[in-house]
Amino acid sequence: MELTSKQRRWLRGQAHGLDALVQVGKGGLSEGVIKQTHEVLARHELVKVRFLADRDDRREQTAALAAASGAEVAGAIGRVAILFRQQPDPEKRRYKLP
Repeated sequence: MELTSKQRRWLRGQAHGLDALVQVGKGGLSEGVIKQTHEVLARHELVKVRFLADRDDRREQTAALAAASGAEVAGAIGRVAILFRQQPDPEKRRYKLP
């Protein structure tokens, strides 16, 4: 699912008050981090991820984590990225995209 710019903007607004539920350390992505991201996305759909890596590595790690978890990147500011993966069951969805 490809997000439009309007949908990404709306999701960034929804994520404003959320805390980062996943943290990627300086060691980078590991199987544990990817598994944790899958679980958190299944429960919450919209997740903030905090990165401790250098600036150059953050963009690559964000794209790799999104691809590995089947999510879309809704935004990234500084050390925080926002990932979104829509719930397959329409009745369990928390966010109705515009």
